[in-house]
Amino acid sequence: MLDISILFKIGGAGVLIIILDKVLKSSGKDDIAVITNIAGVVILLLMIVSLIGDLFQSVKTMFML
Repeated sequence: MLDISILFKIGGAGVLIIILDKVLKSSGKDDIAVITNIAGVVILLLMIVSLIGDLFQSVKTMFML
């Protein structure tokens, strides 16, 4: 079942990525900021993919497939 804390985790990670991006770009480290953004997006996508896997498993059990 979807828990509201998962949405807060995803939102918090997004805010953290934005803050890191702004701090690194203001200090002139644009290349590290890009790597940080890519790593953050990959982490968020892994979280979302696991949720989608749970959704498909729920659908399979609901329809007895």
